[in-house]
Amino acid sequence: MKIKPLSDHVLIEPVREEEKTKGGILLPETAEKEKPEQGKVVAAGPGRKTSSGKIVPMDVKAGDKVLFTKYGPNEVKIGDKEYLIAKEEDILAILE
Repeated sequence: MKIKPLSDHVLIEPVREEEKTKGGILLPETAEKEKPEQGKVVAAGPGRKTSSGKIVPMDVKAGDKVLFTKYGPNEVKIGDKEYLIAKEEDILAILE
């Protein structure tokens, strides 16, 4: 199934880093953790439409690694994978 975000929305695959305690103990996936704030852009919409009907192109593209607000994106599950859909304004930076 292909997903094409509309308007200024971005489909993000969250990057969950392996977590260790200070003592070196690995925390399992089932442990309660903070929501991710980094991810990889899977797809991006065409851009925001102005009141005059002109489309303002997106600053992010598929493949970009981004930093986003913790509670801005909506969680969606497609098949067995979890993704986030965020507005471009929820993306804070592109990580290089």
